Amino acid sequence: MISASDILAAAILVVDDLPANVLLLEQMLRSAGYACVDSTSDPRLVCELHGRNHYDLILLDLQMPDMDGFEVMAGLKAMQPDSYLPVIVITAQPDHKLRALRAGARDFVSKPFDMGEVLMRVRNMLEVRLLHGESLNYGKELEQKVRELEASHETIVRQGDELRRLYEKLVCEQQVTEQLLLNVLPAPVAERLKLRADLVADGPPAVIADRFEDVSVLFADLVQFTRFSPSMSPEHLVKVLNEIFADFDNIADRRGLEKIKTIGDAYMAAAGLPVPAADHAVRAAHMALDMLASLDRFNQRSGYSLQLRVGIHSGAVVAGVIGRRKFIYDLWGDTVNIASRMESQGVIGRVQITEATRRYLAEPFLLEERGVITARGIGDLRTWLLAGRTHDAPT
Repeated sequence: MISASDILAAAILVVDDLPANVLLLEQMLRSAGYACVDSTSDPRLVCELHGRNHYDLILLDLQMPDMDGFEVMAGLKAMQPDSYLPVIVITAQPDHKLRALRAGARDFVSKPFDMGEVLMRVRNMLEVRLLHGESLNYGKELEQKVRELEASHETIVRQGDELRRLYEKLVCEQQVTEQLLLNVLPAPVAERLKLRADLVADGPPAVIADRFEDVSVLFADLVQFTRFSPSMSPEHLVKVLNEIFADFDNIADRRGLEKIKTIGDAYMAAAGLPVPAADHAVRAAHMALDMLASLDRFNQRSGYSLQLRVGIHSGAVVAGVIGRRKFIYDLWGDTVNIASRMESQGVIGRVQITEATRRYLAEPFLLEERGVITARGIGDLRTWLLAGRTHDAPT
């Protein structure tokens, strides 16, 4: 005879790649009295965990990256070919249910979750599982337990409403978190970061780093802004910088560059990463000229006479994510240092580029040779000034 305490003492494993789903299922099971509930977001760990803990029930999502639920079930069956497969699959795809049952699953739970359905199917499955292990005739007893669950359905529905509200809140918070991540990291890098579970676990953080052989790095600086700013209130200072840099952000989006960061009144962007682009220097050159034009329009609107100095260099960089709580996507290498020197030792109101960048440019750009300059910490560099675009060039 299987008692209620035997069922509630069953070992359960929840497997889903979405943390919100894992938390919701854990809350459902624990609110119903199940005390031994484990979980994992990595389907590759299921066989190892089951081999160590011998779960009475595994709630298994079918659609997960790296390894789907069908592959997990195949691995479980390979471990114990003749044993009972204690799996309830989780799916939103009706055509997956029959396939899952044929693959060895004992039941299924539909998405979005209904608390009554989840708890009923879990309890039924556990009774079958425990009775199966004892080789008992469980038919009549199982029907009685189902009737007991049906009698308590009203209570379960009330609890389900509360948990659904929790789930909706978690989903909303997850969406906000993902949007914040996209605001500070390039989209492809943010996706990689979300897949690296070790970033949120204890221990050393995961390393996300890449080498790009052909990129163009752009630095721009508002000339003598520190002398200009003391006359402003803090609010007005931030308003001015925000208006200028917001325009620069729009230019970067339009021209296909990745904004790297701002440092005080300086602005850094790069073309050709995190997705390589053959026309990286052309993109950077267009952005530099657009930035000068944008600042001119700002001066006309505001009555100020701010000036910009811009530098560009092309070459190889290393790019990666730094930090565990406040992430930043940054660049390193000689290319970054030389681009910085092109700006700091450039000409006010002009765009200075290196010979390496000039070799990538042709029509529609107008170039003036500035000559050789001695860059601090680097040496002699042949430089050019980007004078503009031809009259018939598209803008």
